[in-house]
Parts: sequence; structure tokens; C-alpha cells
Amino acid sequence: MRKSFRTLKQLFPPIQGSYNQEINRPEDILNVIANRFAKPGMITVVLILWALTVQAQSGRFSPYQNESDGDSAGGKWMEFHSEDKMTGAKRVRFELLADNYFREDPEYKPRIELFCSNGKLELADFNPGTRLSRPDYPGFWGQPKMEVLVRIDNTHSRHGWNWVNAKFLAMDKGTTRGLIGAQTFKVEVRTKQGPQIAEFSAAGLDLSRVKPACGLTPKKPSND
Repeated sequence: MRKSFRTLKQLFPPIQGSYNQEINRPEDILNVIANRFAKPGMITVVLILWALTVQAQSGRFSPYQNESDGDSAGGKWMEFHSEDKMTGAKRVRFELLADNYFREDPEYKPRIELFCSNGKLELADFNPGTRLSRPDYPGFWGQPKMEVLVRIDNTHSRHGWNWVNAKFLAMDKGTTRGLIGAQTFKVEVRTKQGPQIAEFSAAGLDLSRVKPACGLTPKKPSND
């Protein structure tokens, strides 16, 4: 909030003449805007931009209906809350965006989402933000799987993740537990454009928020 206030102070320096005034408090901004702009529509636009600036610094808007806007869960993680209208189940979603983009879409970063309900993990998915290549083999129940290479800090391993409509991969619980306690996390998958690596800065997640929401505790991986 203080940072956005300083930004607005730079946008609206003191007005010369009879309307000269300093911006020392947030409420002074409204007076300066009223003096600087004659059209009410312009005032509305500026206020909307200010609100978006504050929101961008403190959280992120949810793309899902009936889900609260996100709050920081530590590091680069975001936490979202919702409630099932029929069962009343308390749902929590943790989201981590990648540090990089895949070549197909430079505006949508790959992401990992943990979907939890009533204190249990329901799904951990990796969303590449682009179409995945074909699956590698069927699982025990016939579900399509794709083999991925995962790096958690200084360890790496291969896993078969459930392939869902070429849109995302369902992660295994062991990898998910390694992720929430990791500093760095990388996933190599095959997309329509060939192999690509999503890189995540996983450090900083507040584990005291994850355990009651998802029933998860971190697990240190090994190459054994």
C-alpha cells in the first residue's frame, strides 16, 4: 500500500497556483485528482488503476467463480479459498507460477496447483499452459501417463504422471511433498513443440498453512 501511495505521489506532483498542495496522506490524492482532472470519467479510471495496483501488490484475482482472491502463502505461492455450495466443504487452492514461459505462449506461465478439500489433498496438477504431447503408456487402470523428469533441489528422478486431455498432468503425492519443502523445482515435459523445462522458485511456502488445509508435510527426496 505504501509503495502504491509513493507511485501516485510521483504521478501527481504539487499543483502550482491557488490549488497548490502537497500529497502527504492517501486522502490528499482525491483532492489532487479532483483539481487536476475536470472529467469525472478520468477520475474513475485513475481510481480503478490505483485499486488494481494495490491488488497486484497484495494478492491476485481468482480466475474461478465463487473463489476468493488470492493471498500470499509465502514466497511466490498464492492461496485461494472457496466453499462447496452443496456440501459446505472448505476448499483451498495453492498456486505457484513458473519463473519462465514455454515458447508457445509467452503470456501464460506454467503453474502448479494443489487442490485441497476439508483438510485433504484432492489433486496436485502441473499445468504447462500449452498442449502436451501424446502420452507414453497406460497406467494400471488404463489411464494415459506421460513420463516426466523432475528436479527437486539437488536431486532428480523420473515419474509417470496421469495425462489429462493434453492439458495438464496429475502429480504423484511423493513429488508434491518434495515440492512443498523445496527451494527450487523443475519439470521437463514434452509439448507439441518438443521437450521443455518449467522452472519454479518453490522456497518460502508457509507449511503451517498447508498442513491443516491439505494434510501435507514435506518430504526430502533422494536419488536412491
